[in-house]
Amino acid sequence: MNYFEILYDTFKPFLDGEKKPLNTLEASNIWLYAGMGQNTLRLEEIWVNTIQDMELKKIVMNVFRVHKEIVNELNEFLLNEGVPLPKPSAPKPIGDYQAIPEGAKFTDQEIADLLSYNLLVAMTQGMRVMTESIRADIQFMLSKFLLKHLSVSIPFKQLMLERNWIQEAPPYINNAKS
Repeated sequence: MNYFEILYDTFKPFLDGEKKPLNTLEASNIWLYAGMGQNTLRLEEIWVNTIQDMELKKIVMNVFRVHKEIVNELNEFLLNEGVPLPKPSAPKPIGDYQAIPEGAKFTDQEIADLLSYNLLVAMTQGMRVMTESIRADIQFMLSKFLLKHLSVSIPFKQLMLERNWIQEAPPYINNAKS
């Protein structure tokens, strides 16, 4: 079962025909989402340089690939709609930065926590952009992004469970007397 085909079949009846111009909210939301994505790419480039756990490194590199695809698609969409792109910061060089002192770089667990948070924000913001958009092509595009984020989040969560990196709140025990 190809979820992208199912998604496309769902939106196809609404994708045909003349598209309305972007409204102000759509342009702003997509521009902000693209800018957030570009900044996330810079963080992921830095993380790849210092990760010790090879499985985490593989996941971060996969997430980076997905985020790069998303940012490229967003940038192309914005340019086609006549919206100027957010100014990106310069890409970080990939290298061996193991000489950085331990206290000056993120630990693997800190990277995993931040990556988890960034994926949550990306999915939450993507859903907000999708639900606030009127145009079906925008909704379809953001739906694809959500599926891509889910596809990298599920194996990532499994790794976090295996490494005991998930921070759990203590169980709530109601001691109040009735």
